[in-house]
Amino acid sequence: MRPVKIVTDSCSDLTKELREKYGIDYMMMNTVRDNKETPASLDWEFYSPKDLYDVIRGGERVTTTAVPPVEFQKYFRAELEKGNDIVYVSCSGKLSGSINVGRVEAENILKDFPGATICCIDSINACLGEGLVAIKAAQLRDEGKTAKEIETAVLPIRNNVNQFVTVHNLNALKAAGRVTGSSAFFGNLLGVKPIIISNRVGDNVPIKKAKGRLNSFKELVALTAEAVEGEKHPEVYIAHADCEEEAKDVAEMLREAIPGVKTYIAYIGPIIGASIGADAVGVFSFGKSIERFEV
Repeated sequence: MRPVKIVTDSCSDLTKELREKYGIDYMMMNTVRDNKETPASLDWEFYSPKDLYDVIRGGERVTTTAVPPVEFQKYFRAELEKGNDIVYVSCSGKLSGSINVGRVEAENILKDFPGATICCIDSINACLGEGLVAIKAAQLRDEGKTAKEIETAVLPIRNNVNQFVTVHNLNALKAAGRVTGSSAFFGNLLGVKPIIISNRVGDNVPIKKAKGRLNSFKELVALTAEAVEGEKHPEVYIAHADCEEEAKDVAEMLREAIPGVKTYIAYIGPIIGASIGADAVGVFSFGKSIERFEV
């Protein structure tokens, strides 16, 4: 059986610690500022989180690119030449064109490698939701599954990723076209904080609103507790856009609300950060199907 490499992209927001723990690679997208492209490193090699989020707080828009074709070509070819098969877990195809680029490049490269396999999986999630799908793929690899077996097992559970995110405002998301139905849902209500999920097809949609920042955090916790209800020692991941102390507060609230919960805190990376804006907080876990929200 051929070894399997698990690879994701800059939207997964997996820290170096998590990537090393689960044996996951990633391919870089780019951020774009003043017409200059910079690799979107999850290790913040080219600028710090504060650098990025202070630019956004100042009202400047940072745009992003998909994974460039050349990155797929380099990674896919190098791993196939080593005798490895590949499972690529992408950001939601509703938010990024990377999955489509990956599939085209995989089809072309596989012509040179008879018997090899590249599976390109649309996670229908983003941020650590995408990261959780990649982690599950890595766990299945470690159980001895083939690339195709991993794909078969992962596809049905993508809707069991629960993403609950709140933001200070919708300006960045609206500018990036990342939220469906936001204007009709919120209007101009002062102080309203949205709760956003990734729905069954991978669109970001608002499902609730909370009055004030603290109440929005309480909603994140309540929704997560309901999602993981009945699970023993659930793992819950908190991602933040340069508001670490508030993320720690949410982690403490989760530990009080969910017996046995294990929490992990990480930054929202450059690509998702450029789209969602500063001071966002998201909570991610496996649990009940997100289809229950019917949006």
